[in-house]
Amino acid sequence: MAMLGQSSFRRILLLRILLLSIPILFLGTGVTFRKARESLLRTAKANLEQSAVRKAASIQGHIDAVGDNLAIASQTAALKNGSPIASKTFLTQLLPNLAPGVRCLQMKDLWEGRTIASTCGNQIFNLATAKTWAKQENATDPDRLKVRAVEFDRTQRVTQTDRTSQLNLIISTPIYTPGGQLRYSLSAETVLKQLESGGDSLLEGYTAVMDENGTFLAHPYPDRVGKQQVNTRFQDILNNVKGNEPGVRQVFGISDAETEWVVGFSPLALPSPAYENRNWAVLAVTTTESALQGLENIRQSLLILTAGLLAAHLLAMVYMARDLALPIEQLGKYALRIHRRNSSERAPRNFRIRELNHLAEVLDNMVGRLEERAKELESAWQEAEAANQIKSEFLANTSHELRTPLNAIIGCIRLVKDGCCDSHEEEVEFLEQADKAAIHLLKIINDLLDIQRIEEDKLPLAIETIDLRQILKDAVELETVQTNQKGLQLIVKAWPQPLMVRADPARLRQVLLNVLYNAAKFTDEGSITVETRLDSAPSIHGAPSIHGSEPGEKIQAEQNGHSAHPSGKSWVILSVKDTGIGIDPTQQHKLFRPFVMVDGTTTRKFEGTGLGLAISRNLIELMGGRISLYSDGMGLGTTVRISLPIFEMAQPVMVHPVEGEEVQKTTIEPSVLSQPG
Repeated sequence: MAMLGQSSFRRILLLRILLLSIPILFLGTGVTFRKARESLLRTAKANLEQSAVRKAASIQGHIDAVGDNLAIASQTAALKNGSPIASKTFLTQLLPNLAPGVRCLQMKDLWEGRTIASTCGNQIFNLATAKTWAKQENATDPDRLKVRAVEFDRTQRVTQTDRTSQLNLIISTPIYTPGGQLRYSLSAETVLKQLESGGDSLLEGYTAVMDENGTFLAHPYPDRVGKQQVNTRFQDILNNVKGNEPGVRQVFGISDAETEWVVGFSPLALPSPAYENRNWAVLAVTTTESALQGLENIRQSLLILTAGLLAAHLLAMVYMARDLALPIEQLGKYALRIHRRNSSERAPRNFRIRELNHLAEVLDNMVGRLEERAKELESAWQEAEAANQIKSEFLANTSHELRTPLNAIIGCIRLVKDGCCDSHEEEVEFLEQADKAAIHLLKIINDLLDIQRIEEDKLPLAIETIDLRQILKDAVELETVQTNQKGLQLIVKAWPQPLMVRADPARLRQVLLNVLYNAAKFTDEGSITVETRLDSAPSIHGAPSIHGSEPGEKIQAEQNGHSAHPSGKSWVILSVKDTGIGIDPTQQHKLFRPFVMVDGTTTRKFEGTGLGLAISRNLIELMGGRISLYSDGMGLGTTVRISLPIFEMAQPVMVHPVEGEEVQKTTIEPSVLSQPG
């Protein structure tokens, strides 16, 4: 029976698919449109930049061609002699043979400032470069034929009304007399026109030219010629042109403040008689709308395609929802009847969807095997109970371990606080007991924190090169009190040579203290023997030989300029053997697991949280070593072996001797370290 607020699978399926797919469809359309716009704009920018380079090259070529013709003409005798009649005749004959766009020629006397001959009527070219030429009489200069000046013809006014870029230039070259003196100048007025279209598919763009001050010398809008543009974007263009770098920018201000234009630019180097070059900016410009002229067609195509896809998608979803929902509805009805079905009732079959037929078959098999699974669930439940029991034991043990020192601390402090002590010495004794209990409580809490940080891979280690003998000596001295109190014999077989290893001193001392503490705790009588030896590989009880392998993390050490020896490693093996209660071999594999103890009850003889060996194993492995435990059985004692790689030096190193030994300089030799102990 349907409940309030519930809906059918078919309706939910249809709504969810539409809610997910339609936004994705529109998002895809928007992204496609944006990518198309970016692609068109990127193509337009590339075309305009190349167009500006070509326009600059065309203008430069025209200037060079006219300049070369003028330079050659300046070498004729008719012009060198300065005869007005001969010069006029020569210029009239020369004008039709020059490059297209040259309107007139004019020869001028630089010293007297008068016109010798001209085809320009009454027009006079007042070039600022004439005086500069007059100061540079160098007839022996082999490059004097290349000297020319190019100026913008500011006397001309553009009268055309169409968008035809027109650049009026005056190109001049010096003329030397037959005696080699600079006397005259030959100038040509030339007009460069380029019939262009800013909306062309090739995006050549309209031509505009700016001088170094930002003044337009040519512009697709004639009324803009001669006006200065100080827009920051244009200033950026001029800065790039000064650096002789072409490029492209999007700017406002070509026609009005509202219209955005795409501008490709290229430098145009112009010569001057002072042997100094000036850089003009040749621009290829078009409006952003023209650069994106194909975008509207793409927009319409995308809208039509999106509408078609949306309609097809809706139709497909209706049919797909029906085909998916119908068999699932039948399977749902079958599932409702499972609790009262008989052995002959089967799930519906023969659906057109193969996966749903498989689902029906699986339902039959699942229902038929429920009873078999019940037994497996019961077994799993028992295992879960056992795991829960282990957890409960650990929590109870930990609570007991925490409560015992805490009660001792509270009891001792209260006795002192309430004045129950007969003397100051008794108060000190109680406070010392409280201090010992607090240290014990702190050790338990540190063990819990350490195992947590180890499991999270956040335990920090301060690895350095140390002498293992000193760390062992410190640990033995700390455990001497406990062994003396129990009447145990602590035998330490010291190694005569320094044993340099790469380890964290505090953590290594923690491991050794834990191993020695366990040995003393589980030994009621007899002895504890600490022995050190060297081997080519770590020795592990019960494991096959691993000579030639590289157990643990390989430690690359470098200290005080000494690098690790490139040859094979030697290992120091520290063994702690006691004559205590021993461990059943079948239970030994549990000891290095956190929270697990052979005797997990709170009433056991030996207390502890079961974290010591687990923490020790992780610390030793983080320092590149191995730790192992072995016992022949109950009452036969236990042996713990710790293996660490020797840090072998390629050069002798000064080593400080262990406290109590004779101070002397000891050199670590690999040949000595490799000898077995």
